[in-house]
Amino acid sequence: MILNRVRYYSTTVNCFPNPKPHLQPPKTLSENPPSIVDRIKQCRTQTELEQICASMMKTNAIQDSFFTNQLITACSSLSRLDHAALAFAHIQNPNVFVYNAMIKAFVHCGHPFQGLGCYVNMLRNGVFPTSYTFPSLIKACASVSVMGFGEAVHGCVWKTGFDSHVFVQTALIDLYSKLGRIGEAQKVFDEMPERDGFAWTTMVSSHARVGDVISARTLFDEMMERCIATSATWNTMIDGYARLGDVESAELLFSQMPMPTRDLISWTAMINCYCQNKKFGEALAVFNDMRLNGVSPDAVTMSTVISACAHLGALDLGKGIHFFVTQNGFDLDVYIGSALIDMYAKCGTLDRALVVFFNLRDKNLFCWNSVIEGLAAHGYAKKALAMFNKMEREKIKPNGITFISVLSACTHAGLVEEGRRRFLSMTQDYSISPGVEHYGCMVDLLSRAGLLEDALEFIRSMKLKPNSVIWGALLGGCKLHRNLEIAKVSVNELMVLEPENSGHYNLIVNMYAEVNRWGEVADVRAIMKQLGVEKTSPGSSWIEIERKIHTFSASDKSHAASGEIYLFLAELYGQLKLDVYLPELGSDS
Repeated sequence: MILNRVRYYSTTVNCFPNPKPHLQPPKTLSENPPSIVDRIKQCRTQTELEQICASMMKTNAIQDSFFTNQLITACSSLSRLDHAALAFAHIQNPNVFVYNAMIKAFVHCGHPFQGLGCYVNMLRNGVFPTSYTFPSLIKACASVSVMGFGEAVHGCVWKTGFDSHVFVQTALIDLYSKLGRIGEAQKVFDEMPERDGFAWTTMVSSHARVGDVISARTLFDEMMERCIATSATWNTMIDGYARLGDVESAELLFSQMPMPTRDLISWTAMINCYCQNKKFGEALAVFNDMRLNGVSPDAVTMSTVISACAHLGALDLGKGIHFFVTQNGFDLDVYIGSALIDMYAKCGTLDRALVVFFNLRDKNLFCWNSVIEGLAAHGYAKKALAMFNKMEREKIKPNGITFISVLSACTHAGLVEEGRRRFLSMTQDYSISPGVEHYGCMVDLLSRAGLLEDALEFIRSMKLKPNSVIWGALLGGCKLHRNLEIAKVSVNELMVLEPENSGHYNLIVNMYAEVNRWGEVADVRAIMKQLGVEKTSPGSSWIEIERKIHTFSASDKSHAASGEIYLFLAELYGQLKLDVYLPELGSDS
């Protein structure tokens, strides 16, 4: 079964070319065996790797399975699959350890089908697998997300008698959970004759992945009773709560976590938890605690913290973290780079965002998206579109997020025909199905341009059900161009979707008042009173003073200095009442 599936799914490229057979016996090695292994293990750069590979081929050391196994492993760790495949192609009689290394290299470098093909090739050559063959194969099955592969490999595990090995069964649990087959994952776990901490943690992660934190917590508590919970187990539970938005449970669990158990991943998981649930100030506080506890952040942590600064508009904090990144030897990779671009753009310093962008050695889609979004948000529509064109020339394929920024740029600049053209290009040239955000941008574009009938027709032709954002965009255009008839259509839809949102009611009330239709004003206010609609979620603003964020809302008195603030406002109000502007007598104005 697995032979047929791999034959169907694998590419036509021959990854296992048969080199010309060596007619002479292997030459006597000029190096002692330990020196070859040491060189491979100490290899850190591509140049060193190429030199070792060439040396082994020249001396025929490539025919030694032990050396080739080590070489392929080194190639995999440096993500040089081409060198690994070349070494594998030149060995005449690879043993199972070499095959295992090659399968693992394919999977590690993102070529799961080739890994499965390598396994099939191994079987055809009469080389039998070991228990170490299957974890990589199972991981390959999870990557391709095809259940048939997983079932076929599971059958091979059972036939070869490795179904009782803990790490093989743990890999099967992970496979089934990633494919959404939590019942099968639980069955494998329940039938395990022995379970180590990693197996337990994998099962906890499986439940958390599908949102079943109750079952995950039950297993976690049992692990605590057995004293087998590890840092990974705690981190898995924190991440599970974060995914569901249960910040309080994540906070409580993190506070209960023994300090020696908290590792970098634990702190980063908690920072991510706050960021995912839009508690960016708390995320920065945890980052500071992490540093005070002597835990050094990595690139993942730094990109998350920079993102928190972006959402808060904390420019000084962001600059400080950028300086920290530079001073502590972090590589300005695509993740930190895109986060910095986004942060500087959101904080209003687009020039710094552009400097970061152009100084990046490598730029992936996230970097391009960040700079295009920044240009669009700052009103540089034509420059945003030019950057998009440049991205296309660089052969970077855009995604849905890219087109949200492009359409937003067209909206701010009033480029109606350009927006329509880009929307069609998204679907026709890139086969990207429009999401509600793309439809919202188009409705906003047409509404701002006064093409309200076109916008209404566009909404009614949507393949998705329009939400409150789309109807709200139409209502905003109606307010701008004073079209009460279409405004009533929009408000009627919004009253169904968001019956307790006062903003929509107030907008239509103001429109009626502008044309002196006081009867309709009274009717709408009566409906609001009947439904109990009032402004319950006032907007908020914040200011950064000495690297500390201060947040304020209307009628809010939660700030520590609120008494002084309101007293000062009262004084200002009194002064304004006294300082009334009186025009000079005899003035023409």
